[in-house]
Amino acid sequence: MKVRDFVLPAAVFFAATLAGCAKKEPPASDSEVKAVFEKTLPSTVEDKIWQRAPLHTAKLLLQDMVEPRLMQASTSFVRVQSVTDGRNIAFRLSWNDATVDDVPGPGRFGDACAVQLPASTTADVPAPQMGEEGRPVEITYWSAIFQAVVNGRKDDISAIYPRVKVDHYPFEAPSLKPGSAAQQEMAKRYAPARSLGNPMAGPRKVPVQDLLAEGPGTIRQAEKSLSSGSGKYSQGGWSVLLVRPLPGGIQAGGRTQAAFAIWEGSHQEAGSRKMRTVWIPLSLGSAK
Repeated sequence: MKVRDFVLPAAVFFAATLAGCAKKEPPASDSEVKAVFEKTLPSTVEDKIWQRAPLHTAKLLLQDMVEPRLMQASTSFVRVQSVTDGRNIAFRLSWNDATVDDVPGPGRFGDACAVQLPASTTADVPAPQMGEEGRPVEITYWSAIFQAVVNGRKDDISAIYPRVKVDHYPFEAPSLKPGSAAQQEMAKRYAPARSLGNPMAGPRKVPVQDLLAEGPGTIRQAEKSLSSGSGKYSQGGWSVLLVRPLPGGIQAGGRTQAAFAIWEGSHQEAGSRKMRTVWIPLSLGSAK
């Protein structure tokens, strides 16, 4: 046997082995987001369910319709997958981002994403720009800043500014027992946003918020927070899981619309300064 007769079969075997070990790519869905039906929803962005959930690549547009506008494009697209169990729906959003922006502070902006659904399912959906008066939309919002706190970063100034030097805080006085009513009351005096009930301030148990809106500038916190989720940064981008109840009037086998938004902190994006999609058809699978 000649050497080349041995090399060729070996090369073919090696290539086949690599192909068998390669990560399975999910099927593509060009025209809509397809939520596959599963009895158990995924709990992480790495769940094997995502290998069989169709992948929709959604083009992102500048939010240049209302002030403050975003006039220079940043993130080009977001990859969307979805799974439903007939009661709740899970989304996996992934996008490229060269930097991790998860630290709050003056002049700092955090990475974030959101999914928006009509609050009620009708043939005529409200405007994709956060709904219309009398026609609300439900928004599930994830923040990298929230995620860092959930992951264990302390909610104090030294965690945000590692080189800070604090001489003394009255609520840390030795005479105040940690966790006592007197100590907590003193701590509130030095955290005015938290003491006033600002939902953006203070420690967090989940990195997501449930919001409602009836047009630009009307966003408010939902009465109950029912969503959950988590985000992970790797290989130059974010992957975020958002799990929330299905809106009223929609169930397994039904159809509605969804819209998505991405904020890039390093691009100074916050609030209405964002990249966003139009309404995208969303179909829900049902049990076979």
